[in-house]
Amino acid sequence: MPTRHTPENIVIPDTPATILEWAARPIEHVGTHQGLLEVAAGRGRAAAGGTYGWDRIDRARDQALGILAKTLTGHAADADEFAAAKALRHEVIDRWSAEPGRTAAACTDHSLS
Repeated sequence: MPTRHTPENIVIPDTPATILEWAARPIEHVGTHQGLLEVAAGRGRAAAGGTYGWDRIDRARDQALGILAKTLTGHAADADEFAAAKALRHEVIDRWSAEPGRTAAACTDHSLS
């Protein structure tokens, strides 16, 4: 039986594919918002006292952001330095999401981004 990814589930995905899969269901309802990838990667969902491979999870989240940004724009959103690349990917996703007619444009809570 496949894992059901919900905010209440303390199972934290640790690959780009499973992070994107986890975020897919909310995206269907509220649109693309990078905060969904943060939640999918465990932000605010980890069990107290749980042991998680945060380095692996963080790398997978960053890769998932890169995959999503590339999918949305048709080209890689890269920069020479990691922090700049990460910021660029966040900007690409936010800009794409804010376009008229996209459901995430109505989302004003950016507390997860």
